[in-house]
Amino acid sequence: MSMAVCALKQRLSPGLLRVRGAAFVPPKAMETSSKTAREIYEEVMANPARKRFGFGKKAAVVNVDFQKAYTSGEFATSYMTHPNQVDFVNQLSDLARSKGLPVVWTRVSYMEDGSDAGIWGTRTNTPDSLQNIKFGSRRAEFDDRLRIDTVKDAVYLKKMPSCFHETPLQSLLVWHQVDTVILTGGSTSGCIRASAVDALSRGYRTIVPVECVADKHESCHFANLTDLSLKYADVLSVEEVLAHLTQN
Repeated sequence: MSMAVCALKQRLSPGLLRVRGAAFVPPKAMETSSKTAREIYEEVMANPARKRFGFGKKAAVVNVDFQKAYTSGEFATSYMTHPNQVDFVNQLSDLARSKGLPVVWTRVSYMEDGSDAGIWGTRTNTPDSLQNIKFGSRRAEFDDRLRIDTVKDAVYLKKMPSCFHETPLQSLLVWHQVDTVILTGGSTSGCIRASAVDALSRGYRTIVPVECVADKHESCHFANLTDLSLKYADVLSVEEVLAHLTQN
């Protein structure tokens, strides 16, 4: 090694390394915080500089997994965040339908042997396990409070978290020339997040009305709402979403 190179290495700061002739600057360390997931979410939502994707020209309302396994307190897998969630979802769906916009409902259920749940159904095997939501079971039934129009609404069976995965949803949205997907349902950290990422990846503006999604624990709920808001979707109040649909 030449004396000139040795001298240059000595002048470099301890945080810089030479990689293929260029100075390597280490990435910033992960930020830590004593704040709760809810507090971080509230800070993000209160930021006046927060940018939005915005609504496009035509929306569809996609309601994810409003079935008794998740909405009826008789089952250990149920959860509720906003007590009026189902009422708000009915309002959104009724309004969208009256405007001629597509309304979609999804749910999950599986074969008797659970093989159609794939690897997702292998971690546990209890009466509460995902793959044990069987065809025709009470856990697979839609919530009785829902106002589903069996003539106009699309109802899809899904097997995986995203409402796009191996369902006809993409084809329906293309046919209706939809460019905006309004997502409701649960869980926020599971199927809503997966569906939002897939929607963005397919080129859709994605809207998540905050009162219309739910999760089992507030940490999961608010951490994922924060992430969705910062990266993949517009997280808005249901009031704002209703107002947009009313005016357009």
